[in-house]
Amino acid sequence: MNLEHYTRRPTCCVRIGSVRIGGGNPIAVQSMTNTDTNDTAASVAQIKRIWQAGGPIVRLTAQGRREGENLADIVRELRADGCPAAIVADIHFVPEVAAIAAQYVDKVRINPGNYRNDHGEFEALIEQCRERSVALRIGVNHGSLAKRVFDRWGDTPEGMVVSAMEFLRICREKAFDQVVVSMKSSNTRVMVAAYRLLIEAMDAEGMHYPIHLGVTEAGNGLEGRIKSAVGIGALLADGIGDTIRVSLTEAPENEIPVAKLLVEHFAARPGHFPVRHPERYSPTAYRKRTTAAPVVHDEPHEGFRILEARSGNPTAELRAAILNLEPADVPVMIKCRYEEPDTATLAVKAAADLGPLLLDGLADGIWIDAPGHSDAELHEIELMILQAARVRFSRTEYIACPSCGRTLYDIEQTLGQIKARTSHLKNLRIGVMGCIVNGPGEMADADYGYVGAGPGRITLYRGREVVERNIPQEEALDHLVELIRRDGKWTEPDAMP
Repeated sequence: MNLEHYTRRPTCCVRIGSVRIGGGNPIAVQSMTNTDTNDTAASVAQIKRIWQAGGPIVRLTAQGRREGENLADIVRELRADGCPAAIVADIHFVPEVAAIAAQYVDKVRINPGNYRNDHGEFEALIEQCRERSVALRIGVNHGSLAKRVFDRWGDTPEGMVVSAMEFLRICREKAFDQVVVSMKSSNTRVMVAAYRLLIEAMDAEGMHYPIHLGVTEAGNGLEGRIKSAVGIGALLADGIGDTIRVSLTEAPENEIPVAKLLVEHFAARPGHFPVRHPERYSPTAYRKRTTAAPVVHDEPHEGFRILEARSGNPTAELRAAILNLEPADVPVMIKCRYEEPDTATLAVKAAADLGPLLLDGLADGIWIDAPGHSDAELHEIELMILQAARVRFSRTEYIACPSCGRTLYDIEQTLGQIKARTSHLKNLRIGVMGCIVNGPGEMADADYGYVGAGPGRITLYRGREVVERNIPQEEALDHLVELIRRDGKWTEPDAMP
């Protein structure tokens, strides 16, 4: 394997306002507002904070006509204040709003699963975008595929690709190339597989549209950063990705430093390795894991072969070493040294470097060597990486959306309250979602869901099943705890070892 030149997948150039992505341009980072799009002053102020943090592209929800029309005032005020941020409208359910938004913004994002095309609305939108030089994002979400796609393919990576390709073919037929594509999921394994399958499908048809990367509903804090780094890092390591968003249930400007860290981390690495065919990434296609669950560095690992990265491209170096290992079935612990004094920076880099190898089923253990950090701290980071790669679950996982103008309650505060009551539980997944747009679908593999149903109202789910509707928010957390208790999955905190 040649470790001298790192290359990205070639894509065509797309212009989003003053920002250009693809075509060899640097990877652009972006975020999304969580203000009410009808509140011009609050939206403008938040966009400026994101832009000042280093995010040149900012997305706003436009769920209705009123929000779509108010984008005109937001853009007008931003430009009057000298803010050049590229503005993107996020559309769900109502195709007419996309047509309204396209009059004012630099890019329109539609979700094929929520967009009808039986009357030519999409073709009309393409022509409108062409007229104003507005870019278009085909944004597929794992949790909101069209019923006709879901009925045939289920909520699978294959179904996501079918959904995207249908709309991309229309763009190609109309000779419209100002298109960006995304395939988002809160499940890193689904997300990575969907993007890899999409690249294979696009390459087979000669398509070279830029790719937007992101893990939806990653949560907050260190866990949210690690989960995003594992999914996004796996694709950046393949040379895939032209723009990224790290979705955190925090102030949106907090997302930008994490996204920039990932971009800079990969831009600095050497190494050339081609985009591989997705079928080669089946865990059993490379090697058979010989341990029940991967381990961390301070757990027993006798008999493991320890492979330590020595180059500036740990992912490629370790992958090559594992695939050349004889005998092939020996358990492998991957190790990498970091000199980062900051815990969050260390965690993001380690997750981006080592997480993809765990995600692909290539390693049986992880060892982060980081002087200045305690064994206990490294132990926790390693466990979080294993969980983000979905190979070992050791704590409650929170599938929490970053919120947007559709969110009907303070999701950041609520997530903190839910964590305070439930974080001691083991092997549970709890979805905390702002609204019903993607909520029930994106948290489909969660054990329980807490979803905004209206102002001050919450609906609780057990898996995909609605258990209680329209609970007053002040009572909803108690109801969630009682639901978990009734299901026999509750353990008192003081009873934990």
